[in-house]
Formats: sequence, C-alpha cells, structure tokens
Amino acid sequence: MSNEITTLKGMTWDHARGFDPMVVTSEVFADQSDQKVRIVWEKRSLQAFADRPIEDMADEYDLMVIDHPHVGDIAATGLLLQLDGQGYDAELQTLAAQSCGVSHPSYNFDGKQWALAIDAATPVSAFRPDMLEEAPQKWDEVVALAEANKVIWPLIPINALMSYFNILANIGSDFGKEDIGVDPKVGATALTELRRVSLNLPRESFDLDPIGAYEWLSCRNSHSYCPYLYGYTNYSRKGFRPNHVRVANIPAFGENGPIGSPIGGTGIAISARTKHKDIALQYAFWISSEECQSGTFFQAGGQPANVRSWLNEECNKQADNFFLNTLETLEKSYLRPRHKGYMGFQDVAGDVVRDCLMGNLSEADAAAKVNDLYQRSFR
Repeated sequence: MSNEITTLKGMTWDHARGFDPMVVTSEVFADQSDQKVRIVWEKRSLQAFADRPIEDMADEYDLMVIDHPHVGDIAATGLLLQLDGQGYDAELQTLAAQSCGVSHPSYNFDGKQWALAIDAATPVSAFRPDMLEEAPQKWDEVVALAEANKVIWPLIPINALMSYFNILANIGSDFGKEDIGVDPKVGATALTELRRVSLNLPRESFDLDPIGAYEWLSCRNSHSYCPYLYGYTNYSRKGFRPNHVRVANIPAFGENGPIGSPIGGTGIAISARTKHKDIALQYAFWISSEECQSGTFFQAGGQPANVRSWLNEECNKQADNFFLNTLETLEKSYLRPRHKGYMGFQDVAGDVVRDCLMGNLSEADAAAKVNDLYQRSFR
C-alpha cells in the first residue's frame, strides 16, 4: 500500500468563522477517511473574498468557499464542477429540504447546483443587552435611537447597497423584480428612510464592514444598536469579546415583519480542474450535512447553513439563541439578482448608495443612477 498522502488545496475567507471550521473539519475528515488525505486551507480578506474572480482560483485550488452572487458569472465558464449527477442527487434533495431560507437555492443557477451552502447569513439587527433592553421592531424606533446617538452601522459600499435592497424588499419592492431595477420614486423613498438614520451616525460608520461594527459594539461602550449587519454567531458566544452582543430580527416598516434581508453566507464549490474529484465531493457533502454542521462545524466556530442546526438546542444554548432569535429573518430573506454582469453592477452601485447616505448625492439622483447601472449590467 502506498504511503503517499493525497493533498487538496482550499481557499476560504479570513475570519475565525470562515477559516477555523474549514481547518478543523478537514482534520476530522482526514482522520475518518479510509484514504491518506490532507486538505490545506488558505485564506483571504473579507473584501478580497468578495472581489477575487473565481477564474483566478480554479487552477490553483481544489475547493473554494464562495458567495452566491458569483454563480451567474461563472455558471457557463466550466470552471466549477456541477454537483448534480455526481452520485449525490439524494443528498442534494436532503440539503435542499434542510436549507435555511434560500441558502441552498442561491447556489443553483440555470437549473444546476454549483456549490453547497455551508454558512448561512443575512443582515440581522444586533444590540448590547447591558445597554439596551430589547431591539427595535419598527424603523421609527431605529430613527429615534439614532437621534439619541445610540446607533452604529456598517456602511461601506457593499453594505450600503444591501441596506438599500433590504428596505426595498421589506416594503414589497424587491430590487430586480422590475427590469429597470425598481420604481425610481420607491427607490428615492427607501433612500430617504436610510438617510433618516445615516444623518446621525458617527463618520466611522461609512468605513465599517460588519466585522468592524461587531468589534465596535463588543469592545466599546459608546453605541448600543445596529439595525442591519450580516449575522456573526461568534459575537454571541460567551467570552469571544469583552462585551456580549445579542441579535434580533431586522426592524420592519408597517406590519410587514422582518422580510427582505439580502441572503449572504457562503457555499463550498469544487474546481472542475481538480484531480481529486471523488475526495472533494465526499468532503463537500459531509461538511454541509446536518451531522457535521450541528457538530464539528459549529463547535469549531462555524455558522451553519443547515436549518436543523439553527433549531439545534445545543447550538442555540452556546450562542445565546442566535439562531432562534433571527431564524424568521433568515427564512424570509431576499435573493438578490445573480445574472452574468451582476457582480460588475454590485461593485459600483454601492458607491452610489453610500454617497447618498453621506449627503453627497440626492435620493432621487442616487435611485436613478443605481437603476441605470443595473440596466447596463445586462449589456
């Protein structure tokens, strides 16, 4: 028998939630395998994770942790292994049934599955329970907290755009449902609502990503609430940071409830050029299974995408009911456009929304400009 170890390379994103679970699950997978296997993971920054083209990675890595908006651009390239018809169709049906919200279908494009959801996230609200008794349920309550200088909010361009999408979907005008993007008057109204809060934020908000906002909430005592930021279970676990952060469903307009939060999270994809397809498939389907998601993956700091894990008593006990507290928001989340050309739109549209929220562009002009960029993305 050969003593040679089969080594696969993987790429993920640089955060305890993104890197640690991949390392730990790979070690457990190798220990359980009847083959001599090693999976080596590398990591890149959160921004590089969103920006780096998959084309740059498919030759170098066997396994890639990706986010779903890329699938429209890469579905027809042949760079990723199509997961249908690989001998795991029954498992695909199980994972589809166990999806948190639209996490699993977000990686399905043109009727084919290009990745398996392993991490589920969507913007939720977060607060310091030692400073604020409960999270607001209505947008007007958020405005009042902002006017009292209690609100921090990550509004780098991508998050500014997601916040715009969030309000539009909550009021029943999903961006992209209309070919133009959204009715420009409705878009201007949504931006006006965002401005009611952004007028009273610290200047640093416009340079924060969700991790930065969580660090602010958990390590400072100046602000107590954030209305929209992608959920990170780590900050709800005991001892992760000096101060505990609790999460809640997003605030809503009218009686709509927590509808319309733009789904995020990550999925595990396999390079079509891998020389170790069978091993990669075994690992990908195992790490996305309920068994791994509720056990090894979660215990290593991961944020599962399997709804059984979100309902798991032990997972909730260790994370201050993070999952139960925000499951309604996740189950009612919004799937943003994913067509070929969408990523180019997203890269520039966020700057427009951010400029508006900083007072550099009128709401009407910003809404019109975002619509124009969206229409151009199809060309």
